[in-house]
Amino acid sequence: MTAGRRVLLTTALLTVAIVATAQAHTMFLKLESFFLEPNSTNVVALLNGDFDNSENHITRDRMLDVSIVGPDGVMHPPTEAWRDTAMFHWHADSVDTALLTFETGSAGTYQIGVSTAARVFTLTAQEFNEYLVHDGVVDAIAEREAAGKTNDEAIERYSKHVKAIVQVGDARSGEWAEELGYPVEFIPLRNPYDLGVGDELQVRFLRAGEPVANQVVYANHEFNHAHDDTGGHVNAVTTRTDGDGVATIPLSAGGRWYIRAIHMVETTSEPDVDYESNWATLTFQVRGG
Repeated sequence: MTAGRRVLLTTALLTVAIVATAQAHTMFLKLESFFLEPNSTNVVALLNGDFDNSENHITRDRMLDVSIVGPDGVMHPPTEAWRDTAMFHWHADSVDTALLTFETGSAGTYQIGVSTAARVFTLTAQEFNEYLVHDGVVDAIAEREAAGKTNDEAIERYSKHVKAIVQVGDARSGEWAEELGYPVEFIPLRNPYDLGVGDELQVRFLRAGEPVANQVVYANHEFNHAHDDTGGHVNAVTTRTDGDGVATIPLSAGGRWYIRAIHMVETTSEPDVDYESNWATLTFQVRGG
């Protein structure tokens, strides 16, 4: 394919992203504050949309795992600890959000995780291209262009796996580094709560427990509200993992942060499925916001 045709295809994809209305949903665990008190009752929201708004709640039957890992051990909250709300907000309106009420115990650095069951859906070429552009799945865009598949519909099998790291009290503990065994997940190489504005957080991206090299990783914080021409958020950080699966995130501001990645591959492991994607996010807070 010539360079000119690549430019035309890329331009066409961007145009689709601007005019189409369907958008993929990223999932996050978000608290009003990630700094909690020991032995306290707290609420964490499972947002399915973007970091400011949730467009639909996640039903309990889709939750394969819900874990809270702290210095007192691992807790799996019961189904009744969840509730849904139509208008939940701290600093922005969020509709149709799943909320989890949980108790902290001893002081330490906790990890909260939710892993969802896979779903399969079919998208037209236009819908799939718009979704890839909007969510920055640039490698899949390039692969489809190179293979002449830009105008092909796509059947995708996807699942989402999200984690939050919260600091309870002042004492630090090592639960922030534990692997939850999700299909994809981020593992920090340092406790985020030992870092501040101006530091760098390194995270390793795992697929089936193994580091993934050259994975596109995005990061942003709650005070960065810029948008691009597609309507998507302009990320504070766009990077790739190195040969050991490690991405480096400069912490340029205080406040609540998220790191996200979509690991997408073509697949022949399941009949009538073209792509398999696993989504991962990691949320935490940096002092100073």
